[in-house]
Amino acid sequence: MTGQNNKPTWRELMAQNKPLVLPGAHDAFSARLIADAGFPAYFIGGFPVIGARHGLPDVGLVGLGEMAQSINEMMMACPLPVLVDADDGYGDVKNLTRTMRTYERMGASAIFFEDQVAPKRCGHMAGKVLVPTEMMEAKLRAAVDAREDKEFFIIARTDARDVDGLDEAFRRAERYLEAGADGLFIESPRSVEELEKIGGSFGVPHLANMLEGGVTPILSNAELGEMGFSMVIHGINLLMRSARVMKETLTAIQQDNLKPDVNAVSFEEYKRLVGFGEWAAIDDKYKF
Repeated sequence: MTGQNNKPTWRELMAQNKPLVLPGAHDAFSARLIADAGFPAYFIGGFPVIGARHGLPDVGLVGLGEMAQSINEMMMACPLPVLVDADDGYGDVKNLTRTMRTYERMGASAIFFEDQVAPKRCGHMAGKVLVPTEMMEAKLRAAVDAREDKEFFIIARTDARDVDGLDEAFRRAERYLEAGADGLFIESPRSVEELEKIGGSFGVPHLANMLEGGVTPILSNAELGEMGFSMVIHGINLLMRSARVMKETLTAIQQDNLKPDVNAVSFEEYKRLVGFGEWAAIDDKYKF
């Protein structure tokens, strides 16, 4: 069975790719690069999108309307199935219902939202506060009721590891599954042992977040797959590397020392990546 627009469902993708590796896009061009590289799916996270589009930190400053606009631009540029970060659902159960409908109707294949109190924080930042377990359970029940296609995959994220410890994260995870979550994202484990414990628990798809500079050990995709993780996101790598290259280039311009870069994409390659040929062909076909 396939989902919207004949895309494979999220469960089919996880069955075909062990684990399903999801690079993170921060704008439409990075989404196109992910598709061009041959990945089967990708991830859109709040941290890189908010930084790249608004120049702001991921501390609850951007709402559903702004995020949906950015995500729609990426989805228009990249036809791959996508997992969307929905933060805390942008409010109560009513807001979460609207968020679910918005992203599902836009064509997303999977979604996760978290149990933080708004304004939320990036999962690897200090100062997080959790909502009561019952509130997250209510949101999950609302999410299940709101989706129009049962293949729209719902992942429950808990940040309890950083706030109350791994045992509490597991307690919440079990209750979130009972409330209807299809998969789990236990954020910010602190050791390989914790990753192993998470990946081997509950018998459902788990997501691992390989965030460079974060608190979780960086392991290979293969290692995480062997531990039992079905999904691995690399949410900020493209943004961080792009930022470094831009800073270096600006320094070279400032110092009047800019030289041709053999590692940069050529002008012709860039035109290919943005689909110039397709638009030129339309222009030629309908000239008068």
